[in-house]
Amino acid sequence: MTGRARRFLRSARQPFFLTLSYLEVHHQNDTDTFDAPKGYAQRYANPFVPGDLRPLPGSWPSQLADYYGCVAKMDETVGDIRRTLEETGLDKNTILAFVSDHACHFKTRNTEYKRSPHEGSIHVPLVVEGPGFNRSLEISELVSQVDLMPTLLEAAGLAVPGSVQGRSVLPLLDRKTEAWRNEAFFQMAEFVTGRGLRTPQYTYAAMAPKIPGWRAVKGAEKYVEYILYDNYADPFQQVNLAGRATHQKVAADLRQRLLARMKEAGDTAATIEPAWFPYP
Repeated sequence: MTGRARRFLRSARQPFFLTLSYLEVHHQNDTDTFDAPKGYAQRYANPFVPGDLRPLPGSWPSQLADYYGCVAKMDETVGDIRRTLEETGLDKNTILAFVSDHACHFKTRNTEYKRSPHEGSIHVPLVVEGPGFNRSLEISELVSQVDLMPTLLEAAGLAVPGSVQGRSVLPLLDRKTEAWRNEAFFQMAEFVTGRGLRTPQYTYAAMAPKIPGWRAVKGAEKYVEYILYDNYADPFQQVNLAGRATHQKVAADLRQRLLARMKEAGDTAATIEPAWFPYP
C-alpha cells in the first residue's frame, strides 16, 4: 500500500486527498496477536512498560514487544511517505495528518483489548504537519477525531458544513483558546453500551446495565455511572472514584455535562443514574 501511495504522489495532480489506513499496528482479532514484521519484535525483547499497564495483569507481557515492532515499522512507513512528499516538492503545499481510531489497553481493563473509557483505549495520536501547522507546538487542549475533518477543510480554504459536529483546531494554533470547549465526548459499543466524557482533570463514564437479556446496542435509555478518575492525582487510572461520597458533586456535574453532550450528538434520550454502590 505504501508503494502504491508513493506512485500516486509522484504523479498526483493538485488538489488531491489521499487516505492510507494501515492494519498492521492493529490487534489481529483472529489470532489474538500483534504481528510485527520479521525481526522487528526482537528489537524490543525487554521493552519499556507504560505505567498504566505495569501493575495490572493482561496480555501485555506476551504482546508488547510485537506491538512495539509494529509501531517501529509504522514509523518507517510514515517516513517513506514524508520522504516522497519532499522529493516531489509536494511537502510545500500538502498537509499530512497521522491519527489512529483507538488505542489498546492489552486486556488490563476488561477481557478484550480496546473498548473501555481508560486512557489506554481513548487516548490516540494526532500529529499534523504542513502549511499553517509547522509551528513546533504541542497543543494541550483536548480534541477529538471529529475535529480533524473541519480542521483540514478550513486549512485548505474550504467551507465547513454547518452540520459538522467537530470544530477546527486552527484557532488553538494561534493560542485562541477562550471559546474552546475543553472536553471530549466518546461512545463505547459491543463490550458495553456506554458513554463518557474526558475533561482535563476527569474521566467520567456510564454504561447500560448488563441485566439478563442484555445485548450491545447503539444507544440505551438508561445508563449507570461506573467510572470516575481524577487524572491529575491518578494519571495511570488505578483508583476508581465512582460512588465515593467525596466526589458526589464532581460526579453530578459531569453527569449533566455528559447528558448534554449525548443530546447534542443526537443520541437516544436517556437518563444516567448515580453509581449503584456508593461508599465513603
